[in-house]
Amino acid sequence: MPTALLVDDEPNLLRHLTHKLARAWPELEVVGQAQSGREALELAAVHHPDVVFLDIRMPGLSGLQVAERLPSETRVVFVTAYEDHAVQAFETAAVDYLLKPVLDERLEITVRRLRRTAPPPTDRVARLLEDVLEVSPRRYLSWIRAGRGDKVSLVPVNAVVYFRADHKYTMVRTADDEHLIRTSITDLERQLDPERFWRVHRGVIVSTDEVLEARRDFRGRYTLRLRSRAETLPVSQTYAHRFKQM
Repeated sequence: MPTALLVDDEPNLLRHLTHKLARAWPELEVVGQAQSGREALELAAVHHPDVVFLDIRMPGLSGLQVAERLPSETRVVFVTAYEDHAVQAFETAAVDYLLKPVLDERLEITVRRLRRTAPPPTDRVARLLEDVLEVSPRRYLSWIRAGRGDKVSLVPVNAVVYFRADHKYTMVRTADDEHLIRTSITDLERQLDPERFWRVHRGVIVSTDEVLEARRDFRGRYTLRLRSRAETLPVSQTYAHRFKQM
């Protein structure tokens, strides 16, 4: 089943494109939606989508900058209200360039192009085998080295309640203390056991053992209460699915 990531800083336009794709390409699975360039890259690193439908003008990283950082095998379709970036878009090897509002007939042409440019099945099988068949068991991070003044502390990962991004650094919070490290939240996520640490926000990773309760408000947004700390943690819409069955 082909997979896609949708990126636009307007939630209404994301919903609109989702509905149109469901009609034009029923077998396509939308594995994530992002509202900024950085969030798009984070989700792409997690889900490895076959295609990314990408707005160009967004806060922070532009769609063109995101496209340049995606893996070469990820196909890109730009969806934008502006015509003046078409040349730059196709220089990034984009499959297509759609203008808003997206017309059904034009989207069908894009879908046909994407189906024609799908990677051969053997390539996809090879990638799956690389992910599933590992020569040795993966080892996850056990200790965090954190500097404070002229001292270095070794913080057991088992003692961490959550990690929070803090500009160029990451705050490591235990039940009774906090430490600042230079490792980014995205790099940390790759080194942590995904069964024990969940990304719940683009800037927050929490220990699953520390989640006491997930509370949902009338808008459907979740907030986490913790076992070892008094503060609560927000859950972004991207990661809310982790708690819908709790």
